[in-house]
Amino acid sequence: MSLINLPNGETMSDATLLLGAMERGDPQAAGQLLELVYEELRRLATSKMAREAPGHTLQATELVHEAWLRLVGAQNSKFENRAHFFSAAAEAMRRILIDRARRKLTERHGGAYERVDLDGEELVAPGADQELLAVHDVLDKFAQEYPTQAQVVKLRYFVGMTNEETAKVLDISVSTTKNYWTFARAWILHEIKNS
Repeated sequence: MSLINLPNGETMSDATLLLGAMERGDPQAAGQLLELVYEELRRLATSKMAREAPGHTLQATELVHEAWLRLVGAQNSKFENRAHFFSAAAEAMRRILIDRARRKLTERHGGAYERVDLDGEELVAPGADQELLAVHDVLDKFAQEYPTQAQVVKLRYFVGMTNEETAKVLDISVSTTKNYWTFARAWILHEIKNS
């Protein structure tokens, strides 16, 4: 079994044990799990937020905390293993980013207006929020046909994991991850352009 090394020499197998303890109702397991995976989740969120457009207001720490609350606050928050946990974390981060992008694009927040570069007299390219929503809109359709490839998109695009990290979480090879990522990007881009 491949393991993700975490701070203090701990591994995801420790997290798997804590996930099981959470499922059994151990009141201390959630806190211990947060301590164990917090730095990894924060690093992933920091990586994702670094690629966001300038001016975004969501910080990596806030993204991790909101995702954590969604993960452990859900009624049936049962995780089978580390892959399931990180997939759920990716989905939680995705939903948070989508909710933020939608809120920012509402008319009340100036969503009906586009920035104009008065010096260059050119319109600014579609913002990161529009791109995020476009990917989100076609991802569910993609996931129906290609569920594993959709997990790769969630981990790579919405969480910011590398190919190597994604391969470990999904327990697939790095070359398979790269192939899935390439295929997914082409499929999603084609759908966005044709919609």
